[in-house]
Amino acid sequence: QVQLVESGGGLVQAGGSLRLSCAASGRTFYAMGWFRQAPGKERRFVSAISLSGGSTYYADSVKGRFAMSRGNAKNTVFLQMNSLKPEDTAVYYCAAQQSYRGSLSYTSTAQYDYWGQGTQVTVSS
Repeated sequence: QVQLVESGGGLVQAGGSLRLSCAASGRTFYAMGWFRQAPGKERRFVSAISLSGGSTYYADSVKGRFAMSRGNAKNTVFLQMNSLKPEDTAVYYCAAQQSYRGSLSYTSTAQYDYWGQGTQVTVSS
C-alpha cells in the first residue's frame, strides 16, 4: 500500500522557520515534490527534487528561502522553510511520481501519482 505521510507543520511567526518531512512507502518513487494550497486558491507548485537528490527546483516565490532535500532513505524528503511570510500560509502537500518524466513535469499537479494528506502551515504577522 502506497502512503505519503507529511509532518512538521504548525504555527510560526513571520521570519521564523519550519521543517516539513514526508515519508513515502509502498514502492519506489521517482521525483518528489511539495505543493501548497491556500484557502480558496489552486494547489500550486513549491519545490521538487530528482530521484538522485542531485537536482532541486523551486517556485520563484520561495527561492532563496526554502530548501528541499532527500534523506538517506530515498523515499524521505524534507522541506526546510526559512524567513517565512504570512503569504506562505497554506496546506502543504507532498507528492511523488511513479515513473521518470523529466524536470519539465515537476511543476504540474497532474504529473504526480501519489499525494499525502497535507500538513497545515500558518505564518502569523
